[in-house]
Amino acid sequence: MKRVRAGAPADPVRDWLVLLSLSAIALAGIIVWNAWAFDTVSGGGAIGTQTAKVPEVFNQGSLNTIRGVFESRAAEEAKYRAGIYTFTDPSL
Repeated sequence: MKRVRAGAPADPVRDWLVLLSLSAIALAGIIVWNAWAFDTVSGGGAIGTQTAKVPEVFNQGSLNTIRGVFESRAAEEAKYRAGIYTFTDPSL
């Protein structure tokens, strides 16, 4: 702790070695963590706590709503393709 005090003489070589050593340890930790996470996920596992599976509830009303949105978009696209709507380029 005497070397850490404000009045202690500066030792740039020691400081750089400490900095590089800590950086190498951090890099090794990151590499190990990513390798473990990749191995876990590629093996079909999950990272973190696994929740109990809840039975899926199928809601026909929401499916019909989504289908209606896509049908209206398809109808609008058909109007552009058929020439009913014209597109004017604002940059011209």
